[in-house]
Amino acid sequence: MWDYSDKVMDHFRNPRNVGKIEGPDGVGTVGSLACGDALTLMFKLGPDKRIAEVKFQTFGCASAIASSSALTEMVIGKTIEEAERITNKEIADYLGGLPDQKMHCSVMGREALEAAIHNYRTGETSVKNLEDHIVCTCFGVSENEIRRVVTENGLTTVDEVTNFCKAGGGCGMCRDDIQKIIDSARDAQTASPQPPAAAPKKRLTNIQKMKLIEEIIDREIRPQLQKDGGDIELIDIEGNVVTIAFRGMCAGCQSAAFTRQDFIQAKLREFVDPDITVVDEC
Repeated sequence: MWDYSDKVMDHFRNPRNVGKIEGPDGVGTVGSLACGDALTLMFKLGPDKRIAEVKFQTFGCASAIASSSALTEMVIGKTIEEAERITNKEIADYLGGLPDQKMHCSVMGREALEAAIHNYRTGETSVKNLEDHIVCTCFGVSENEIRRVVTENGLTTVDEVTNFCKAGGGCGMCRDDIQKIIDSARDAQTASPQPPAAAPKKRLTNIQKMKLIEEIIDREIRPQLQKDGGDIELIDIEGNVVTIAFRGMCAGCQSAAFTRQDFIQAKLREFVDPDITVVDEC
Protein backbone atom coordinates (compact mmCIF):
# COMPACT_ATOMS: atom_id res chain seq x y z
CA MET A 1 0.00 0.00 0.00
CA TRP A 2 1.44 3.36 -1.03
CA ASP A 3 1.80 6.03 1.64
CA TYR A 4 -0.34 8.76 0.08
CA SER A 5 -0.95 12.16 1.65
CA ASP A 6 -4.52 13.21 2.51
CA LYS A 7 -4.41 15.70 -0.34
CA VAL A 8 -3.42 13.02 -2.87
CA MET A 9 -6.32 10.86 -1.69
CA ASP A 10 -8.73 13.80 -1.91
CA HIS A 11 -7.72 14.57 -5.52
CA PHE A 12 -7.89 10.86 -6.37
CA ARG A 13 -11.34 10.33 -4.87
CA ASN A 14 -12.70 13.72 -5.95
CA PRO A 15 -10.74 14.71 -9.06
CA ARG A 16 -11.29 18.24 -10.30
CA ASN A 17 -11.89 19.29 -13.90
CA VAL A 18 -12.33 15.85 -15.46
CA GLY A 19 -13.68 15.71 -19.00
CA LYS A 20 -13.37 17.48 -22.33
CA ILE A 21 -13.58 21.08 -23.56
CA GLU A 22 -15.42 21.92 -26.76
CA GLY A 23 -13.07 23.86 -29.04
CA PRO A 24 -10.03 23.98 -26.74
CA ASP A 25 -7.18 26.35 -27.48
CA GLY A 26 -4.55 23.72 -26.65
CA VAL A 27 -4.53 19.93 -26.28
CA GLY A 28 -1.67 17.68 -25.20
CA THR A 29 -1.50 13.90 -24.86
CA VAL A 30 1.40 12.03 -23.29
CA GLY A 31 2.06 8.49 -22.15
CA SER A 32 0.73 5.25 -23.51
CA LEU A 33 -1.85 2.71 -22.41
CA ALA A 34 0.73 0.04 -23.17
CA CYS A 35 3.02 1.62 -20.56
CA GLY A 36 0.26 1.84 -17.96
CA ASP A 37 -0.19 5.65 -17.88
CA ALA A 38 -1.74 8.07 -20.37
CA LEU A 39 -2.94 11.64 -19.95
CA THR A 40 -4.76 14.12 -22.17
CA LEU A 41 -4.95 17.72 -20.97
CA MET A 42 -6.72 20.60 -22.70
CA PHE A 43 -7.30 24.25 -21.89
CA LYS A 44 -9.21 27.30 -23.07
CA LEU A 45 -8.13 30.92 -22.63
CA GLY A 46 -10.38 33.71 -21.44
CA PRO A 47 -10.61 37.22 -22.94
CA ASP A 48 -7.71 38.28 -20.71
CA LYS A 49 -5.50 35.54 -22.25
CA ARG A 50 -5.38 33.67 -18.97
CA ILE A 51 -6.32 30.00 -18.68
CA ALA A 52 -10.03 30.11 -17.89
CA GLU A 53 -10.87 26.43 -18.22
CA VAL A 54 -8.84 23.23 -18.15
CA LYS A 55 -9.92 19.59 -18.33
CA PHE A 56 -8.13 16.26 -18.27
CA GLN A 57 -8.67 12.58 -18.97
CA THR A 58 -6.23 10.04 -17.66
CA PHE A 59 -5.67 6.32 -17.46
CA GLY A 60 -3.47 5.41 -14.55
CA CYS A 61 -3.04 4.99 -10.82
CA ALA A 62 -4.15 7.19 -7.92
CA SER A 63 -1.01 9.33 -8.27
CA ALA A 64 -1.67 9.92 -11.98
CA ILE A 65 -5.25 11.01 -11.31
CA ALA A 66 -4.28 13.18 -8.33
CA SER A 67 -1.36 14.82 -10.18
CA SER A 68 -3.56 15.64 -13.17
CA SER A 69 -6.33 17.01 -10.96
CA ALA A 70 -3.90 19.14 -8.94
CA LEU A 71 -2.28 20.52 -12.08
CA THR A 72 -5.62 21.74 -13.41
CA GLU A 73 -6.15 23.73 -10.21
CA MET A 74 -2.64 25.14 -10.39
CA VAL A 75 -2.95 26.51 -13.94
CA ILE A 76 -6.41 28.10 -13.83
CA GLY A 77 -6.05 31.87 -13.85
CA LYS A 78 -2.45 31.81 -15.07
CA THR A 79 -1.05 33.13 -18.33
CA ILE A 80 0.58 30.68 -20.73
CA GLU A 81 4.00 31.96 -19.67
CA GLU A 82 3.19 31.47 -15.97
CA ALA A 83 1.76 27.99 -16.54
CA GLU A 84 4.73 26.70 -18.49
CA ARG A 85 7.05 27.54 -15.59
CA ILE A 86 5.33 24.96 -13.36
CA THR A 87 7.69 22.07 -12.58
CA ASN A 88 6.89 18.50 -11.68
CA LYS A 89 8.30 19.16 -8.21
CA GLU A 90 5.75 21.94 -7.69
CA ILE A 91 2.95 19.55 -8.65
CA ALA A 92 4.20 16.98 -6.13
CA ASP A 93 4.66 19.64 -3.44
CA TYR A 94 1.11 20.93 -4.07
CA LEU A 95 -0.12 17.43 -3.22
CA GLY A 96 1.96 17.21 -0.06
CA GLY A 97 4.45 14.87 -1.75
CA LEU A 98 4.28 11.65 -3.75
CA PRO A 99 5.91 8.27 -3.12
CA ASP A 100 9.31 8.06 -4.85
CA GLN A 101 8.06 5.34 -7.18
CA LYS A 102 5.17 7.57 -8.29
CA MET A 103 7.05 10.79 -9.09
CA HIS A 104 6.79 9.98 -12.79
CA CYS A 105 3.08 10.90 -12.53
CA SER A 106 3.97 14.51 -11.74
CA VAL A 107 6.41 14.50 -14.67
CA MET A 108 3.65 13.20 -16.95
CA GLY A 109 1.41 16.09 -15.87
CA ARG A 110 4.07 18.67 -16.65
CA GLU A 111 4.75 17.06 -20.06
CA ALA A 112 1.04 17.05 -20.93
CA LEU A 113 0.82 20.76 -20.10
CA GLU A 114 3.89 21.44 -22.24
CA ALA A 115 2.35 19.49 -25.11
CA ALA A 116 -0.92 21.45 -24.82
CA ILE A 117 0.94 24.78 -24.80
CA HIS A 118 3.01 23.65 -27.79
CA ASN A 119 -0.22 22.73 -29.59
CA TYR A 120 -1.68 26.17 -28.80
CA ARG A 121 1.37 27.98 -30.15
CA THR A 122 2.09 25.90 -33.25
CA GLY A 123 -0.92 23.73 -34.01
CA GLU A 124 1.33 20.67 -33.77
CA THR A 125 0.06 17.71 -31.78
CA SER A 126 3.40 16.52 -30.41
CA VAL A 127 6.40 18.10 -28.73
CA LYS A 128 8.64 15.11 -29.38
CA ASN A 129 11.72 16.07 -31.33
CA LEU A 130 12.42 13.34 -33.84
CA GLU A 131 16.12 14.14 -33.56
CA ASP A 132 16.16 13.40 -29.82
CA HIS A 133 18.26 10.38 -28.94
CA ILE A 134 16.01 7.72 -27.35
CA VAL A 135 17.87 6.15 -24.44
CA CYS A 136 15.14 3.94 -22.99
CA THR A 137 13.46 2.15 -25.88
CA CYS A 138 11.07 0.27 -23.56
CA PHE A 139 9.34 3.51 -22.56
CA GLY A 140 10.50 5.83 -25.35
CA VAL A 141 12.37 8.23 -23.04
CA SER A 142 14.92 10.53 -24.67
CA GLU A 143 18.26 11.76 -23.40
CA ASN A 144 16.88 15.29 -23.11
CA GLU A 145 13.96 14.11 -20.98
CA ILE A 146 16.29 12.20 -18.64
CA ARG A 147 18.69 15.13 -18.37
CA ARG A 148 15.83 17.46 -17.52
CA VAL A 149 14.39 15.39 -14.66
CA VAL A 150 17.91 14.84 -13.31
CA THR A 151 18.69 18.56 -13.34
CA GLU A 152 15.33 19.86 -12.07
CA ASN A 153 15.04 17.34 -9.24
CA GLY A 154 18.68 16.81 -8.27
CA LEU A 155 18.61 13.07 -9.01
CA THR A 156 21.77 11.09 -8.37
CA THR A 157 20.91 7.43 -9.04
CA VAL A 158 19.43 5.41 -11.89
CA ASP A 159 16.64 4.14 -9.62
CA GLU A 160 15.60 7.73 -8.92
CA VAL A 161 15.47 8.44 -12.66
CA THR A 162 13.25 5.36 -13.10
CA ASN A 163 10.89 6.69 -10.43
CA PHE A 164 10.61 10.05 -12.18
CA CYS A 165 10.30 9.08 -15.85
CA LYS A 166 10.31 5.23 -16.00
CA ALA A 167 13.58 5.17 -17.97
CA GLY A 168 15.52 2.05 -17.03
CA GLY A 169 12.46 0.32 -15.61
CA GLY A 170 12.05 -2.18 -18.45
CA CYS A 171 14.75 -4.47 -19.78
CA GLY A 172 17.49 -2.53 -17.98
CA MET A 173 19.81 -2.37 -20.98
CA CYS A 174 19.92 1.44 -20.79
CA ARG A 175 20.89 1.78 -17.13
CA ASP A 176 24.59 2.37 -17.89
CA ASP A 177 23.65 5.10 -20.38
CA ILE A 178 21.37 6.71 -17.80
CA GLN A 179 24.20 6.76 -15.27
CA LYS A 180 26.42 8.51 -17.81
CA ILE A 181 23.74 11.19 -18.28
CA ILE A 182 23.50 11.63 -14.51
CA ASP A 183 27.29 12.01 -14.25
CA SER A 184 27.34 14.45 -17.17
CA ALA A 185 24.54 16.58 -15.69
CA ARG A 186 26.28 16.66 -12.31
CA ASP A 187 29.60 17.68 -13.88
CA ALA A 188 27.88 20.41 -15.91
CA GLN A 189 26.14 21.76 -12.82
CA THR A 190 29.38 21.79 -10.86
CA ALA A 191 31.19 23.64 -13.65
CA SER A 192 28.45 26.25 -14.09
CA PRO A 193 28.93 29.52 -12.22
CA GLN A 194 26.42 30.00 -9.42
CA PRO A 195 23.82 32.68 -10.17
CA PRO A 196 23.90 35.78 -8.00
CA ALA A 197 21.60 35.76 -5.01
CA ALA A 198 18.18 37.16 -5.78
CA ALA A 199 17.51 40.65 -4.55
CA PRO A 200 15.29 40.71 -1.46
CA LYS A 201 11.62 41.15 -2.28
CA LYS A 202 10.40 44.70 -1.72
CA ARG A 203 8.18 44.95 1.34
CA LEU A 204 4.61 45.98 0.61
CA THR A 205 2.99 48.84 2.47
CA ASN A 206 -0.26 48.06 4.28
CA ILE A 207 -2.29 49.80 1.57
CA GLN A 208 -0.43 47.96 -1.20
CA LYS A 209 -0.98 44.64 0.55
CA MET A 210 -4.70 45.28 1.01
CA LYS A 211 -5.15 46.27 -2.63
CA LEU A 212 -3.21 43.22 -3.82
CA ILE A 213 -5.26 40.88 -1.62
CA GLU A 214 -8.48 42.36 -3.00
CA GLU A 215 -7.15 41.99 -6.56
CA ILE A 216 -6.18 38.33 -6.07
CA ILE A 217 -9.56 37.52 -4.52
CA ASP A 218 -11.37 39.13 -7.48
CA ARG A 219 -9.11 37.62 -10.14
CA GLU A 220 -7.97 34.23 -8.84
CA ILE A 221 -10.39 33.12 -6.13
CA ARG A 222 -13.93 34.49 -6.51
CA PRO A 223 -14.44 33.27 -10.14
CA GLN A 224 -13.66 29.68 -9.11
CA LEU A 225 -16.06 29.75 -6.17
CA GLN A 226 -18.80 31.32 -8.27
CA LYS A 227 -18.59 28.45 -10.76
CA ASP A 228 -20.12 26.23 -8.03
CA GLY A 229 -22.60 28.83 -6.80
CA GLY A 230 -20.41 30.07 -3.97
CA ASP A 231 -18.70 33.33 -3.14
CA ILE A 232 -16.39 35.00 -0.63
CA GLU A 233 -16.46 38.27 1.26
CA LEU A 234 -13.32 39.96 2.57
CA ILE A 235 -14.05 40.97 6.17
CA ASP A 236 -10.77 42.29 7.56
CA ILE A 237 -7.00 42.35 7.10
CA GLU A 238 -4.78 42.68 10.16
CA GLY A 239 -1.09 42.19 9.46
CA ASN A 240 -0.83 38.80 7.75
CA VAL A 241 -4.19 37.55 9.08
CA VAL A 242 -6.95 37.77 6.46
CA THR A 243 -10.51 37.26 7.71
CA ILE A 244 -13.08 36.09 5.18
CA ALA A 245 -16.68 34.89 5.13
CA PHE A 246 -18.10 32.32 2.73
CA ARG A 247 -21.29 33.21 0.89
CA GLY A 248 -23.74 31.34 -1.30
CA MET A 249 -23.21 27.59 -1.65
CA CYS A 250 -19.85 27.85 0.12
CA ALA A 251 -21.51 28.92 3.40
CA GLY A 252 -21.81 25.85 5.59
CA CYS A 253 -20.17 23.59 2.99
CA GLN A 254 -18.38 20.57 4.47
CA SER A 255 -15.33 21.38 2.35
CA ALA A 256 -15.12 24.99 3.53
CA ALA A 257 -12.07 24.38 5.71
CA PHE A 258 -10.26 22.70 2.82
CA THR A 259 -11.23 25.53 0.45
CA ARG A 260 -10.06 28.18 2.91
CA GLN A 261 -6.66 26.62 3.60
CA ASP A 262 -5.73 24.73 0.44
CA PHE A 263 -7.19 27.12 -2.11
CA ILE A 264 -7.76 30.64 -0.75
CA GLN A 265 -4.81 30.73 1.65
CA ALA A 266 -2.57 29.00 -0.89
CA LYS A 267 -3.43 31.58 -3.56
CA LEU A 268 -2.81 34.54 -1.26
CA ARG A 269 0.49 33.05 -0.13
CA GLU A 270 1.51 32.50 -3.75
CA PHE A 271 0.67 35.98 -5.00
CA VAL A 272 0.90 38.23 -1.94
CA ASP A 273 2.88 36.96 1.08
CA PRO A 274 4.00 33.43 2.10
CA ASP A 275 3.18 34.22 5.75
CA ILE A 276 -0.52 35.00 5.20
CA THR A 277 -3.06 33.09 7.29
CA VAL A 278 -6.73 33.01 6.27
CA VAL A 279 -9.40 32.60 8.96
CA ASP A 280 -13.19 32.50 8.99
CA GLU A 281 -15.32 35.28 10.38
CA CYS A 282 -16.23 34.44 13.97
